[in-house]
Amino acid sequence: MKTATYEKLSAIVREKGAGFILLLDPDRLALDQIAETVQRAEENGVDALFIGGTLLLSRSFDDFVRLTREAAGELPIILFPGSVFQVSKYADAILYLSVISGRNPAYLIDNQVLAAPIVWQYQIEAISCGYLLVESGQMTSAEFMSNSRPLPRHKPELALAHSLAAQYLGFKILYLEAGSGAQLSVPEEMIMAISKTISIPVIVGGGIRSPESAQKKVEAGASFVVVGNHFEKRDNFTKIREFARAIHYKKSD
Repeated sequence: MKTATYEKLSAIVREKGAGFILLLDPDRLALDQIAETVQRAEENGVDALFIGGTLLLSRSFDDFVRLTREAAGELPIILFPGSVFQVSKYADAILYLSVISGRNPAYLIDNQVLAAPIVWQYQIEAISCGYLLVESGQMTSAEFMSNSRPLPRHKPELALAHSLAAQYLGFKILYLEAGSGAQLSVPEEMIMAISKTISIPVIVGGGIRSPESAQKKVEAGASFVVVGNHFEKRDNFTKIREFARAIHYKKSD
């Protein structure tokens, strides 16, 4: 079983305190914009790239991943799939997600079974991930498509119980997700309750629109902060280095 990418992620946390992950959505980034986007990300402190989206309207997912891999240099390329159709042999790894906040069997295990032979054939490193949708003030695409209710944002004890279950079930990483373009991000109180109790890394994403917000997630205990939708507006990309500095604020000299 390959573990090189997971070990790279672990090294990022050891060296920088927390990691900055940029999410690229193939439905929102044109193929001819990939090289420039990835280069700017690498030059400005991004530690890894996620590729994926809730839907897949683009006809060229495999080309998208291939071009990203060619442009990314040493940056890990990790699939963050919204469906079994978002698997590519050009990726370094895949978040092998189970939506454990919901009770829809299709996203707990059904789709995972369908994807398993493809992941095995492509020999992609699979990083098992317990995925928790968190209430964000409005219905997100992830909530709608997974047909599952998010965890109440004012109930950190519920999120903690699910997180402990993820750890006991053997997941290697936990993802707290408010959803792409979420109105409200995951509460720091929830992140803190979870991160101080479980021993696996915690990814936090959704609704993070400022370096200050990103740093608060790290201060609360996030191992990785994911930003995607915010940087789809090209003017916001000028602040990507500020996000990196905020997330890496605990970096050892």
